[in-house]
Amino acid sequence: MRVHICAVGRLRTGPERALIDDYITRFDRTGRALGLGPLALHEVEDKKGGGMEAEAALLERVIPKGAVIVVLDERGTLMSSPDFSDRLAGWRDAGRGDVAFVLGGADGIAPGLRAQADFSLSFGKMVWPHMLARVMLSEQLYRAASILAGSPYHRV
Repeated sequence: MRVHICAVGRLRTGPERALIDDYITRFDRTGRALGLGPLALHEVEDKKGGGMEAEAALLERVIPKGAVIVVLDERGTLMSSPDFSDRLAGWRDAGRGDVAFVLGGADGIAPGLRAQADFSLSFGKMVWPHMLARVMLSEQLYRAASILAGSPYHRV
């Protein structure tokens, strides 16, 4: 199952980018044997300032057709890392070809796109900077693959 992070905004060179690149590499290496990956990062940018609706249109263009759509939203479901790995494995085992994790812009995700989601995931009630949310998501994807592989990376 191919995994996509579809996010508003372009990540420049810096520590966040280095972390994301590292976790993507780790995920691809660990996930390959598990039928997970590759992991692709799709960044969109609304240069005209059209707000959430314009961002949603750009995001919809990079979400693969038929993908499981997972929005990151503070109102979403809180999950443990093992539960997240089980959810990811469930989509894979159900024969889903793609899963797209969607991160909105500063104002969040447009209601119409949120309504299309198959699942809404929260990293807690706090709001996180978009760049850190991407790092946290990429790390949790790697952690999920590690859990499924029986790696000691995740300790309880």
